[in-house]
Amino acid sequence: MTATLGFLTIGSFLALTLWTRASVLVCLVLVPIVFAIAGGWGSQLGEFVGEGVLTVAPVAVMIAFAVLYFSLMVDLGLFDPVIKRVVDWAGGDPVKITLGTAVVTLLVALDGDGASTFLITVSAFLPIYKRIGMRPIVLTGVVALAAGVMNMIPWGGPTVRAMASLDLTNAELFIPMLPAMGGGIAWVLLAAYLIGRRERSKIGVCELSESAPEDATASRPVGGPGTVHQEDLSTRRRVIGRVKQVFNVALTVALVVVLLFQLLPLEVAFVVAFALAVAVNIPSWKQQRELFDRHGGNVVLVVSMIFAAGVLTGILSGTGMIKAMAEALVGVVPDGAGGLLPVITAVLAMPLSLVFTPDAFYFGVLPVLAETAASFGGDPAEIGRAAILGQMTTGFPLSPLTASTFILVGMAQVELGKHQRHIFLWAFGTTLVMTAVALATGALSL
Repeated sequence: MTATLGFLTIGSFLALTLWTRASVLVCLVLVPIVFAIAGGWGSQLGEFVGEGVLTVAPVAVMIAFAVLYFSLMVDLGLFDPVIKRVVDWAGGDPVKITLGTAVVTLLVALDGDGASTFLITVSAFLPIYKRIGMRPIVLTGVVALAAGVMNMIPWGGPTVRAMASLDLTNAELFIPMLPAMGGGIAWVLLAAYLIGRRERSKIGVCELSESAPEDATASRPVGGPGTVHQEDLSTRRRVIGRVKQVFNVALTVALVVVLLFQLLPLEVAFVVAFALAVAVNIPSWKQQRELFDRHGGNVVLVVSMIFAAGVLTGILSGTGMIKAMAEALVGVVPDGAGGLLPVITAVLAMPLSLVFTPDAFYFGVLPVLAETAASFGGDPAEIGRAAILGQMTTGFPLSPLTASTFILVGMAQVELGKHQRHIFLWAFGTTLVMTAVALATGALSL
């Protein structure tokens, strides 16, 4: 009975989110409540929901301040000098341009927001692609590869959902995947080189003329009693700007070190880093309100989704539905296949991005797979690691289920179907490479 109610809960949630326009947030909350009441757990709902919400609270705090921090860094132009240098280095060589596209995307994608990543990278490179005759589909493909692998970062959507769904920490889920992610980045750079070389064989290397230098006298104040004062003020502002830039770089590097070596909990690290960044760069309340106005919508959307997911997972766990479903699945999974569940999950994760929304997969399917693996003596964390190797990571820039995909192809004026056919095997290759590295390093096991 409990297993049946669990399958009905998951099935109803998936059906409502996949084949109707029902709000995911509403489904995350109301569907499990309805079936919990039907199963006779109505009097315990408060306890189940409370435990679920408390479980995901650290994840919600972390993602909120991570989005705000990297959004602020992008607004301040932290990555602009790198982007400019990469573009200047690429020149008119298609190979260098595709490599530069990959490198810039890898950096910009640190903010964990696919939409802003696509807006920045396509805006920076599309004019160059058009100028030398490179196909825009090459741009969308390379950006998709780089953004896909970077979506594994702990404050990215898939990893956050996996941590919330399975009640895992960053140390348990993401840190063991760092070598695999490194392998994925290396594969992306290799793929960008090969794609660029193929494009160079078609169009050759083009010479890009240097833009005319800015007239030094155009913006320099000439004459007048206030000239010296204006020059001093301008110099002072430049010095302050450079000092702030150095501080932002140092703070971001320190933050990454803290995250990698687990010196502080993620939520604490991002709260402190964001507070320092705001105090130095935008100390006035008016400026801070403008920041929240620009990016607060994304924060509220993601955080509310995480808390709603806590309702689903809290009820599924508290009622015993997850355990009952896993026990039922154990009876139909052959004994020899139990140990292969992590690898099977990893290999199927990327193609399943075209079918499942991240919420449907991570909150509906992943907990059942994890509990099933545990029933065979496996580590549920391995299922979570396997999932983030492809499900809405390498697969999200190809999925029609994410709005950011349409930003990517729309800005470059590329048809979604052509984009998918062009880059699908390369993206799937990223997942296979990372899976192989994960197996070699022990993050996944057979």
